[in-house]
Amino acid sequence: MVNTSSELAFFALLADKGSFSATARELNLTPPAVSKRLAQLEQRLGVRLLNRSTRRVSLTDEGELYLEHAQRILADIEEMERAVGNRAAAPKGLLRVNATLGFGRTTIAPIVSAFARRHPEMEVRLQLTDAPLDLIASGFDLGIRFGELPDSRLTARKLMSNQRFLCASPAYLRAHGTPCEPAGLSAHACILHRQNEETWGTWRLARGRETQTVKVRGALSSNDGDVVLGWALDGHGILIRSEWDLARYLESGRLQRVLPEWTLPAADLYAVYPARRNQPARIRAFVDALLAAFEAQR
Repeated sequence: MVNTSSELAFFALLADKGSFSATARELNLTPPAVSKRLAQLEQRLGVRLLNRSTRRVSLTDEGELYLEHAQRILADIEEMERAVGNRAAAPKGLLRVNATLGFGRTTIAPIVSAFARRHPEMEVRLQLTDAPLDLIASGFDLGIRFGELPDSRLTARKLMSNQRFLCASPAYLRAHGTPCEPAGLSAHACILHRQNEETWGTWRLARGRETQTVKVRGALSSNDGDVVLGWALDGHGILIRSEWDLARYLESGRLQRVLPEWTLPAADLYAVYPARRNQPARIRAFVDALLAAFEAQR
């Protein structure tokens, strides 16, 4: 039975060395043995791969094609073996993680705590910032972000689905009424979450194929999600928040959905990291820990 990868490696070496004698020295063979092995390969393929001379060999057109494919296949095999080997290795070393302030403090920090207990050879640096950082420029291994992937240089792994809702307290709705259409929002006090570079005073809603964009305003705004949620609970107006934040308040009745038949852009949660063909074991292990943690909370 022919060992194809061995034959590919043999031919790539012969093409690189350019002579039977140099190849023979590399493989600890005699030049006639190298010549015989090449002849057997050519016979099996039914084509001539090399032009022989007394000192050097040169590739035929078929040899050029065979070498091109051989090098690509050998590179893929090497990458596969490296990936499998890394997967088997225990994660260790430094992992730098970025997450947003409130969510990072209440949700990601406990996951890091459990992860560090399971992997004592790991060092995790969790940096919480108001806005997501440029991971590549800032030297982070991984970021945890809501919403669409902003950078094509990054790979994203979805951790959970997370819809956004309009909501308000029952007290506010009793006092000011409930809008029946998106346009009615402009007449209401709206609590604004000033986040990242988003156009935070413009709300976009959709119902089927219909979309509406509404310019809203209100006396209260903040860049902190917990703060704006507290203001909504206190009855100051209508707010956009994600189902992750609202679930317990909607269930208890402290908040009510507004315009429930209209949808807003999702706030799905992603782990994002620089795109590489072969991710380090420490990144894969932490992403797996994130996935397991959010799966357990469903």
